[in-house]
Amino acid sequence: FPANVGLYGCPTTVNNVESIAVVPTILRRGASWFAGIGKPNNTGTKLFSISGHVNRPCNVEEAMSISFRELIDTHCGGIRGGWDNLLAVIPGGSSVRCVPAHQIIDCPMDFDSLVKLGSGLGTAAVIVMDKSTDIIRAIARLSYFYKHESCGQCTPCREGTGWMYRVVQRMVEGRAHRREIDMLFDVSKQIEGHTICALGDAAAWPIQGLITHYRDVIEKRIDSYTANPHPEPVREAAE
Repeated sequence: FPANVGLYGCPTTVNNVESIAVVPTILRRGASWFAGIGKPNNTGTKLFSISGHVNRPCNVEEAMSISFRELIDTHCGGIRGGWDNLLAVIPGGSSVRCVPAHQIIDCPMDFDSLVKLGSGLGTAAVIVMDKSTDIIRAIARLSYFYKHESCGQCTPCREGTGWMYRVVQRMVEGRAHRREIDMLFDVSKQIEGHTICALGDAAAWPIQGLITHYRDVIEKRIDSYTANPHPEPVREAAE
């Protein structure tokens, strides 16, 4: 990690562009001004990168703790097809757990509020999914990404990411057993917190969110395949 060995082999502090860019304004207007934005323990502004099924995807700087509904209505022109068409949101980049529509619509977009929902603000890369989304396929795609990105150093990540992807990919088609749902969740918990870097956590959390909130969708897919082992292909979500 750069904090241990970075530039010229010395401990190095790394800040992202978002952190550096706001420093001049804080120096001009004062720390109390910046701390006065948002809610206690979640102060200041945040850069939100909003993609997916909204009318106008965008990058925007907003006050911390703005509600999800206000963020989307103000800057994205609402959900494609209206708010009743919202299925789920990944609020903090692909590594955090998804949140169902009814939980996130009026949730403040800050660290503490999203942790209470079992997710996180993370990088504030907000991925919006409407009801045309095949939620199992969407999470399987993220699982493939983390399998591909694993460096292979840590055994739980090296072996676990590939195993999780193969299982969830079978669940996309329904070629799985109900008992594998709990097995998949248990394996994700064995990966989470047991790797040197955070990629193990990042691979586990999307799977956990899927099972926590959409177990019924997985079970229905499995039951449908069991009843008809050669079903019509699952439709891709609209872009």
